[in-house]
Amino acid sequence: MNKLIEVSLKRPMAVMAGVLMIIAFGLVALQTIPIQLTPDVRRPVIDLRTNWRGEAPVDVEREVTNRLEEELGGIEGVVELTSRSRFGQSRIRLEFEVGYDLDKGMLLINNRLSGIDDLPAEADEPRMDSRGSEDIPIAYLALRRKPGNTRDLETYGDLIEDVIVERLERVKGVSGADFRGGARRELRIVLDPEKMAFYRLTIPSVLRKMRDASASLSAGEVEEGKRRYQVRTEGEIRTVEQAKAVVLAREEDSASGRVGRVTVGDIADVVYGYKDRSSYRRYLGEDAITLMAYRASGANVIKTMADIRKAVDDLNESILPAEKLYLTWVYDETIYINSALALVQQNIYYGGTLAALILLLFLRSWRPTLVISLAIPVSVIGAFVAMAFLGRSINVISLAGIAFAIGMVVDAAIVVLENIYRHREMGKPPMQAAMEGAKEVWPAVFASALTTVVVFAPVLLLKLQVGQLFRDIAVALSVAVMLSLIVSVTVIPALSKKLLTNVGKGGAGRLPIPGVDHFGRGFVRLVMGLTRIVVRSKLAALGMVCAVVGGTAGFTYFSMPPLDFLPDGNRNFVWGRITPPPGYNLATMKRVAEDIEKSVKPLWSSVS
Repeated sequence: MNKLIEVSLKRPMAVMAGVLMIIAFGLVALQTIPIQLTPDVRRPVIDLRTNWRGEAPVDVEREVTNRLEEELGGIEGVVELTSRSRFGQSRIRLEFEVGYDLDKGMLLINNRLSGIDDLPAEADEPRMDSRGSEDIPIAYLALRRKPGNTRDLETYGDLIEDVIVERLERVKGVSGADFRGGARRELRIVLDPEKMAFYRLTIPSVLRKMRDASASLSAGEVEEGKRRYQVRTEGEIRTVEQAKAVVLAREEDSASGRVGRVTVGDIADVVYGYKDRSSYRRYLGEDAITLMAYRASGANVIKTMADIRKAVDDLNESILPAEKLYLTWVYDETIYINSALALVQQNIYYGGTLAALILLLFLRSWRPTLVISLAIPVSVIGAFVAMAFLGRSINVISLAGIAFAIGMVVDAAIVVLENIYRHREMGKPPMQAAMEGAKEVWPAVFASALTTVVVFAPVLLLKLQVGQLFRDIAVALSVAVMLSLIVSVTVIPALSKKLLTNVGKGGAGRLPIPGVDHFGRGFVRLVMGLTRIVVRSKLAALGMVCAVVGGTAGFTYFSMPPLDFLPDGNRNFVWGRITPPPGYNLATMKRVAEDIEKSVKPLWSSVS
């Protein structure tokens, strides 16, 4: 360290070049570091969802959920397996150990699922999703009809899934998009019970015939000359005519040789329509389809949201006008993120300014104040370089660490500068004062910085949610403090040699401040007198220790704020959930929702 101090004093231009490089790299890092509200606190979670339309929860649990749980039990790394069976859907949630490779987990689950062949034929294939429950959409959108469009919004399911969702998912930084509402087209067969009874047919027999007729099977191979052809029967039903032509029963009159056939068209109405509505969504008194966009891990929320807005504008200008539809914004997370980050940044600026003013108040000279104040931007901006290198993000937690670091990075600079200033007051030349002053105190400065880093270093090794949450603050503080150590033994001595040229002996030349000087001298006398009493009397020392410890404990107990995982901020967004009594049908729940809508309508900001 002594050699570093000597080099910095002999080559101040190299020191200034290093400072400029750190600032330049920091400004570049600021353009690349992801910006988000809070750090990524992710638990390795895989959701397995299986749809079995129209089935009761008890049947879904018995026929689907229980069978899947039997196959998925005992998978490596799973710490918790929970399931939920509801009307028409089974959901199984597998939570893995922190740090577990989700790709490996999905491969293991997929291998287990490939061995299941006894699920109900009408149930869909299980679908895996690696987005956990903590993934919250960063954007909510509403698809609405323009005036003159009387078409049911539910019939736009194909358009939403094939065009709108696909366009949103192509935005860089979006991990996925989803929507609520919008029915897919389906081939619907409405059976006539009387005709079924007349032809002595049952629903299971009709289902069996339809399943057999819709199967696509391999029919073997045919060799012709030097070629071999694979033969495959295509039996998938795609049109209404194909469905009506499926033969359900066949009888032959042995006397006349006539053959009688019963087809689906004889006993049922076959239509190509849409699935039945299962929910209603309303936005400002109108029917709507809601869409959500999810942020990819590590993506810059601000940049991602700007690209989503471009995609929405493009859809509103190119595709949706032809359908007399438009997308409108319901919720934008970046509004709250920008306000929260702006508040923390404002506190950083205020903290740096107040720190400089306090230094000026005590040092009484703008030159040493300027020297120490330079340690703040160099250390703080340099911390962003390390955060970008380690893959961290700018969020309220990391910015809080930067805010804390502002008061800590000046500590080492103050100690070094004060000792250099003392040597200058003794009449030593600037070069000698800077050299000796920095060499004398660097061990103490190094020990002080090292203790701070050691306190936060274990947080970097934690893999639990606490470690993921506070890793940013540990990185920001540790890097800023270590940079402040380097600045204090390189930049501070180099600048002191140039700026501390007019220092009088014994502190002469300092600007006096009436009132503040008297208060300072009185405070020093009080502290020194109290120190002499404590040093001379063991009883007084014991009483002082008890008073300080007891007072601190009492103040902590009575002023302890409520405990919470993360602070709650005002997002200007209220999310309410009302659970109706069991057994309510969709029409009844819609009437209840409309009553609530009417009662809160006068509170809508867009309604006069």
